[in-house]
Amino acid sequence: MKRSKRFEALDARPVNQDGFVEEWPEVGLMAMGSPNDPIPSIKIEKGKIVEMDGVARSNFDFIEQFIADYAIDVKVAEKAMAMDAAVIAKMLVDVNVPRQEIINLVRGLTAAKLVAVFNTMNVVEMMMAMQKMRARKVPSNQCHITNVKDNPVLIAADGAEAAARGFDEMETTVAVVRYAPFNALALLIGAQTGRGGTLIQCALEEATELELGMRGITAYAETISVYGTENVFVDGDDTPWSKAFLASAYASRGLKMRFTSGTGSEVQMGYAEGKSMLYLEIRCIMVTRGAGVQGLQNGSVSCIGVPAAVPSGIRAVLAENLCTTMLDLEVASSNDQTFTHSDIRRTARTLMQMLPGTDFICSGYGGIPNYDNMFAGSNWDVDDYDDWNIIQRDLKVDGGLRPLSEEKAIAVRNKAARALQAVFKELGFPAITDAEVEAATYAHGSPDMPERNVVEDLKAAQELMSRGITGIDIIKALAKTGFNDLAENVLNLLKQRISGDYLHTSAILDKNFNVISAVNSKNDYRGPGTGYQMSDERWDEIKNISRAIKPSDFDV
Repeated sequence: MKRSKRFEALDARPVNQDGFVEEWPEVGLMAMGSPNDPIPSIKIEKGKIVEMDGVARSNFDFIEQFIADYAIDVKVAEKAMAMDAAVIAKMLVDVNVPRQEIINLVRGLTAAKLVAVFNTMNVVEMMMAMQKMRARKVPSNQCHITNVKDNPVLIAADGAEAAARGFDEMETTVAVVRYAPFNALALLIGAQTGRGGTLIQCALEEATELELGMRGITAYAETISVYGTENVFVDGDDTPWSKAFLASAYASRGLKMRFTSGTGSEVQMGYAEGKSMLYLEIRCIMVTRGAGVQGLQNGSVSCIGVPAAVPSGIRAVLAENLCTTMLDLEVASSNDQTFTHSDIRRTARTLMQMLPGTDFICSGYGGIPNYDNMFAGSNWDVDDYDDWNIIQRDLKVDGGLRPLSEEKAIAVRNKAARALQAVFKELGFPAITDAEVEAATYAHGSPDMPERNVVEDLKAAQELMSRGITGIDIIKALAKTGFNDLAENVLNLLKQRISGDYLHTSAILDKNFNVISAVNSKNDYRGPGTGYQMSDERWDEIKNISRAIKPSDFDV
């Protein structure tokens, strides 16, 4: 057949490099509305759920047992379950129905009933509901700071720039596991250089991650995964109870933490049991609620290629974010791993969370170039900073970031690199040269950095652990080498372990280390003129970009 040149041009478009599949409900390749999803039901006897979504208690798997015992309020369940799903959906979008009324109602709903509610809603309605249901009034953002070389000097510099650009949380991980202590140390110093109060984590296997937190080197964790089917849990040698126990270990030591889940994970593991991705994800959200954790990172996260390949997949991602807020949990709403070759499509996916605002719009904006992202590449990265800022400016929406001048970026990057250089010297770690500091100050990414002695770095990173170095030692090293402001920032961060205030839902710290959470900054949106209103100062920060032509530029 002779080809149409127009269709040839369309075939070459970036979006047609993406992968798409038709719905296949038998294996779970269906985002929402699977014919295999259970019919909502509940039966309660003597204050105990004895049947839920068509399954008798004697046949519950351990996820259903955990949800029935810990995640559903039996006092309101029968009344809530008797309501029509469309009526509940209308309450979600009705500005005259307060957030707390929705939360009280949702505590009595089963997973199948919640799915039925979302099946009645389109994405605009879900966004309207998200604006009301977000826990904290002020939206925020989180980023990734990594590099393929695990270069600690570059991590410190990138962390400083990212904090100065507005990220309230940042996360690192490793290419080589034994580098973890250095990556965490570097990010701690970099983050507190860019803006005091920025929270950091290092995503690792759970024992090391917890130990770094207990030592005061990291401040929170979120890569504690929960799943929607029993077989996937068992594959990880876990249960809802073991995850709840781990959560209590973090909280008891003053460490903020949230679970992670997302649509598509069960399909990837081959144990979807023929259910829709959204139904299984809502089970994860309910496990999180039942475990008493303050929040959840979801929105498919690293599984995004699965829901994005099927019809209504991105709609399901928004639904899972919304469901998290309806259960009164903090939500870090992904916009994380890259999933498309299309700039148009990745932007459309993000607007679902950016426009209504979530607690953390991205739970993995790449504060580094895509090639340096050890979380497999983000939907957004450093090359998109100006685009993100312009979208905020175009729409007068707060996406959590701010424009940053080149001079300020250079200054904070240099200070962070010098501070890490001083701490390494004071603690007896392999020297950071002036050439490395200079390179990190001006680098785009790891190709611009001199090579370090990896063997010596790895020995020293393990020595950091074996010597029992803690946040207090880092504070002393910073103060002794003249970085008193950074020492004070790290000390103020450690004080949060004593007060525990940042363990509240959706908690972040401002530059003065004041806690902003769903307790003291509760979202009270009830329609136009209510809820989060951007201050004049914040609007000036967003709109006054350096490339805008000023009236003073004209000779009139």
